[in-house]
Amino acid sequence: MPAELVCFSERCRSRFPITEAIYNCPNCGSLLEAQYSGARPPATMLKTLWRGRRTSNAPLDQSGVWRYREIIPFLENYDSVVTLREGNTPLLPSRKAAEYGGLDYLAFKHQGFNPTGSFKDNGMTCGASQAIRLGMQRVACVSTGNTSASMAAYSSAAGLQPIIFIPHGNISYGKLAQALEYGAKTLQVEANFDQILALVRTLADKLGIYLLNSINPFRIEGQKTIMVELMDQRDWNPPDWIVLPGGNLGNTSAFGKALREMCQWGLIDKLPKLAVVQAEGSAPFYDLMQSEDRAALRPVGHPQTLATAIKIGDPVSWPKALHEVTHSRGVVEIVTEQEIADAKAVIGLCGIGCEPASAATLAGIRKLTAEGVIAHDADVVAVLTGNVLKDPDYIYRYHTGELESPGGGRIQPTFGNRPIVVPNNADKIAALLG
Repeated sequence: MPAELVCFSERCRSRFPITEAIYNCPNCGSLLEAQYSGARPPATMLKTLWRGRRTSNAPLDQSGVWRYREIIPFLENYDSVVTLREGNTPLLPSRKAAEYGGLDYLAFKHQGFNPTGSFKDNGMTCGASQAIRLGMQRVACVSTGNTSASMAAYSSAAGLQPIIFIPHGNISYGKLAQALEYGAKTLQVEANFDQILALVRTLADKLGIYLLNSINPFRIEGQKTIMVELMDQRDWNPPDWIVLPGGNLGNTSAFGKALREMCQWGLIDKLPKLAVVQAEGSAPFYDLMQSEDRAALRPVGHPQTLATAIKIGDPVSWPKALHEVTHSRGVVEIVTEQEIADAKAVIGLCGIGCEPASAATLAGIRKLTAEGVIAHDADVVAVLTGNVLKDPDYIYRYHTGELESPGGGRIQPTFGNRPIVVPNNADKIAALLG
């Protein structure tokens, strides 16, 4: 299928070759997206083809992204593909989490099972592959953690030089360690995420470096496959709601685009509603949805949340996210640091670990069911974006009662599990254990 880059603005809709290294429309400055034309394969054929590839040992078929390559056909061939067998993430039902969230049923689509431990791998395999196709030598991103880990791994695997820009002193060491281990040149800038992104975009243009933040339209294409794989796992039966955390809003953009395209292709017969959950101190998209005039997002100058993966005050993908949430008749909710921490502990009690930002989903579900927005008997899937080991300090401090919110208030360990110091005495330990 022929592919091109198209301006997202309805007033512009300018078109550009798929091989142009651009991220915004040169004519109006709006975001770009990949679009495809030509005959679509029949839905029944695709379902059979994709299911059959699960048993294949071919590298493309073993990837939970490239297995669905017919829905992301931006490459002329697959010689440039770099894959670490990303995707293939499980769908995990949880009765205890459902009960806490006020639901009869809840399942988690856990992206923390990816090679570098987050959903970023689904998009990064596509972004890195496009970089190779374009003949790039260096790639860069601004990251509070997960993007840097993913880009470093995929770029190094592809033979590219990864350059990472991070806010100085404001990142989980569990994530920073990955970027260092994968060989990325790491620059800690004394600014916040949004300020650094503006800086890096200038540097990328000046030095010929390919930018792999979520503003890159090929990242969005890869993240679409999270929804395709989800529907495949559910035998193409869409849930009523899909709940996800909201940071830079790339996933919101990707999920909505994927769901719309699957409806258009006849792969699913209804469009799930999207519920995006933001942290209270970093919620510009929530503020936008509450305003009467949604023509422009008002950035949060100094976003504050311990859920660093969604600590973004000026999300670049907000126009796409606004379109997708509105089109799906979805909602945007906010939750407190206490609500995130408790929800994360509950998810842990289900035997399912996740990073703090992921737990915003369950915290949001609990609020939305209490408000009657989501029915108790609704079919709901929540997306967990990152692995439990992404931020181990957060976990320890919560369970020992040492976790504090950005404002300095103590977060109560409602579901705390403090380690117990015991003597080297079998009788006393036996008495303790009962």
